Formats: sequence, structure tokens, C-alpha cells
Amino acid sequence: MAPIAPGWAALALLFNGLVWGLSWWPFRQLQAQGLHPLWATVVIYAPAVVVILAFRPQSAGQLMRHRPLWVLALAAGVTNAAFNWACVIGDVVRVVLLFYLMPLWSALLARWLLKEPMSRAAMARVALALAGAAIVLQPEGDTGWSELPLPRSLAEWLGVLGGIGLALNNVLLKHQARQSQESRVLAMFVGGAVVSALLGTLLSSQGQLPWPWPDGVAAVPAWVWALLLVMVALFLCTNVALQIGATHLSAQVTSVLMLSEVLFAAVSSTWMGAGRITVPLLIGGALIVLAAVWAARERPI
Repeated sequence: MAPIAPGWAALALLFNGLVWGLSWWPFRQLQAQGLHPLWATVVIYAPAVVVILAFRPQSAGQLMRHRPLWVLALAAGVTNAAFNWACVIGDVVRVVLLFYLMPLWSALLARWLLKEPMSRAAMARVALALAGAAIVLQPEGDTGWSELPLPRSLAEWLGVLGGIGLALNNVLLKHQARQSQESRVLAMFVGGAVVSALLGTLLSSQGQLPWPWPDGVAAVPAWVWALLLVMVALFLCTNVALQIGATHLSAQVTSVLMLSEVLFAAVSSTWMGAGRITVPLLIGGALIVLAAVWAARERPI
């Protein structure tokens, strides 16, 4: 990859954060048109897989030969399915903050999978992230701690699950750094399509979710197809932007700039009435973000 100025690489990461921070809005529009976020993820990611294969057909063979890339596909699929679903049915601000409990999951996964020792700083970050999560998960109006601070809604559980998937996704991306960029990108998009398709089929067949567009494809407005096409292009571009930023910037800068998604999501959802910012949410969110920034600054360049 040709050298890129740090400023452009930083803008690429901010673009990535902007798209993901605003992604809740189009998924909600699609939900209103009868397309559940699980099925919307399939409709968006499947064409992206076709585009990747059209331009990089050799990536399919690389994906099939390297089984660790299948685990990456699974992690990416869980991340996308959980996050997209959660942002449609829950308070966007709370979901995004729970999604970014990265220091907690990263430390535990590094200890479990990479056998890395748990340093005092890592334990302090875990404690900080847990404290932030406890405040975020405290029921509104509850001034005490009569109940354990656990997720209380499907959206909150999905936010936590998506964050675990993202942490595993990042660990596996690092572990598979020797594989080609196109094979890793293909794995993430295949995972996004396949995991959502399997989960959507399971739940729809049991009557838990509606099948895509129950009134028929002919009844889908033209603007919905246009929105889906734009989303395919944007998600492909965000993946490229993430690869550019991660390649040309230090791990510390990359991790901090990725947190811009929290800002974009919080501002946009609050402005449009899809989320609420309260004092406890601000305090808990600040602790979570602080733990993430602290973890990023300690990563090697």
C-alpha cells in the first residue's frame, strides 16, 4: 500500500467513525419498511461479498484455506448482527457505550487466548470499565444499588455481545496480520452476511421475526433500494478506510480515533430522539471512554 499522509489516514478513521456512528438511522428506516436489521445486514453485506470477489477472486481461496479466518468471519458476523439489531430496538447512546467496553473484553481475551499476563494497569482499566458499565446499566431513577448492574433489555445484551465480538475481531485481525488484506476483508463481510442470515432464518422460521418484506419485493419503494445501494458502498468504503488508518497510524491513534463513533452516535441519536443523555450516562460513559483511551495509549506502536 502506497504511503499516505497521517492527516489523510486520520480523516479515513474519522469517516469510519462517522458512518458507523450514524448507521443506526438507515437501519431504523429499513425496519420501518419491513426489513428487520438482521435481514438488512444480509441484503447489504451479500452484495459487498460479490463486489470483493469480482475484484479480488483469489481472496476466496485464501479464505477457504486458512481456518483462523473462519473464526474472524464468525466474530465479525456476531459483531455486526448484534450491533445493528441493538441500535434499532434500543437507546442508541446506551448501546454504543456498552459496545465500547473494549478494555474489559480485550484484557480478558488477551489473557485467555494470547496468555498475556494481567498487569496492574490492565486490572485498573478493567475496574474502570466495569464501574462505567455499572453506572450506565443502573436503571433510570434508581439512586441505590438494590440490583446487580446487569443488562435489562435485549438491546443492552446485544450491545454487550457486539462489543465482545468486536474485541475478538480485533484480536484475530492482529493474529492474522500475515494474511492478505482482501482475504481478511472478505472474511468479515462473509461473516456479516452468513451469521445474520442464519440467525434471521432461525428466528423468522419460529415466528420471532418477520421474513423480509412480507408484502413482496414489488411493494418496496424505490428509495429503499437506493438507500441499500448507498449503504453497500459506504460499508465497503469504511472497511477500506479502517485498513488505511490502521496501516498508516499507530495503534494508539487508531484506537482513539475509532472512539469518534461514540461521539457521532451520541450527538445524532440525541438530536433525532433515538437516545437520551443523562448525568449518570455521562459519568459512566466518561469512565468507559477513559478506560479505552488509557488502553490505547499503552499499546505498542
